[in-house]
Amino acid sequence: MGPTGGLAGPSTQAAKARPRTWAGAKGGGGRVFLGTHNPRLDEKGRLILPARFREELAGGVVITKGQERCLYVFTTAEFQRIAVQLSEAPVTNRAARAYSRVFFAGAHDEIPDKQGRVTIPSHLREYAGLEKDLTVIGASTRVEIWDTQAWATYLESSEQEFAEIEEGVLPGGL
Repeated sequence: MGPTGGLAGPSTQAAKARPRTWAGAKGGGGRVFLGTHNPRLDEKGRLILPARFREELAGGVVITKGQERCLYVFTTAEFQRIAVQLSEAPVTNRAARAYSRVFFAGAHDEIPDKQGRVTIPSHLREYAGLEKDLTVIGASTRVEIWDTQAWATYLESSEQEFAEIEEGVLPGGL
């Protein structure tokens, strides 16, 4: 821990703005997206990615349907890793087929423009109920995009459950 209770590391503003590389991440050093941001959707359905995430996402993103009616944003490499995992599930597994159909059919890939903007297609905006006010959260190896009110409702309903979880989520606990 650093002197202010945070993780020790570079103190430059640029270093603080980038997702950190964690040696313990799967694959030995993957990026971890952190934080909560509140951008707005413009009239053309574009989102300006939070500055903190732009460098990591600059090479390309895949946006797709997530659980709880949010959108998942993956780096291209992370999306490819998940695609390989899903392709290894037997085609006879009904749940894997159903998940893959929804996950891939709604997916949209693009490269953010110079201002860090990505267009969210109308079918994904409708799925997640996105209009103007958004909440964008770092969720480890992905970024999630939520309607701000939907995020607030989800968070309120989940905080008690989060407080009560004792075991089973993290092997070995905290």
